[in-house]
Amino acid sequence: MAPVLLTAAVRAVRPKAFARLETMCSDSGSTNALGWRNDLPVLIGHDVILREPAAQDLTALVAILSQPDSSRFDLDAAVSDVQVRRLIETARRDRMAARGFSYVVTVPGARTVVGLFQVRRLDPAFEGAEWECSLLHSSRGTGIFIEAARLVGSFLFGSVGIHRLEARVAVDNGRANGALRKLGAVHEGILRRSMRRGSTYVDQALWAVLKEDWGHQWAPAAPPVH
Repeated sequence: MAPVLLTAAVRAVRPKAFARLETMCSDSGSTNALGWRNDLPVLIGHDVILREPAAQDLTALVAILSQPDSSRFDLDAAVSDVQVRRLIETARRDRMAARGFSYVVTVPGARTVVGLFQVRRLDPAFEGAEWECSLLHSSRGTGIFIEAARLVGSFLFGSVGIHRLEARVAVDNGRANGALRKLGAVHEGILRRSMRRGSTYVDQALWAVLKEDWGHQWAPAAPPVH
């Protein structure tokens, strides 16, 4: 499955107001100042286990992110060990600062890393977020994305407090658009020439998932924040 980018609606907040609200959230024991900042829970499904990236995942992540159609995750075009090592280290710092978090997707038994999810906060209260995912080619179309997405989505909606997620997918990516439909997303429009592909720009479909849309997607395997 080609990379999927989920983006939550962003509220306009002035820099000083953002810092003030961020401090309030950090000092509060409620809302989004939750235990995942100190210890990101492992999410266990039937065919996948999701955990925070670690140093030993470097080689696998380089392979995933070096695929021509992989999400960039703010990396340069030529993926290197140095860049991916920095990505792993940044994921931990972002989680501790409540700016976001990352999960590697592993297969039970073999414990092979086959994908990466990254969630980034877009507002102080963490009601909006951006979600990117890339899987190895060999794992696409196997159901791994849907199961992993349900685990991460249930954690986001149920524990982190996300309200709305949007997805931007190339209009010609039938598999990704179909997967978003399976997750209960609603097609809301077309973003014209909004994604660069090589030397050209292509249209993207805009999908949205609200907490109330999640319905039967809730994954009981997603543990509560501790």
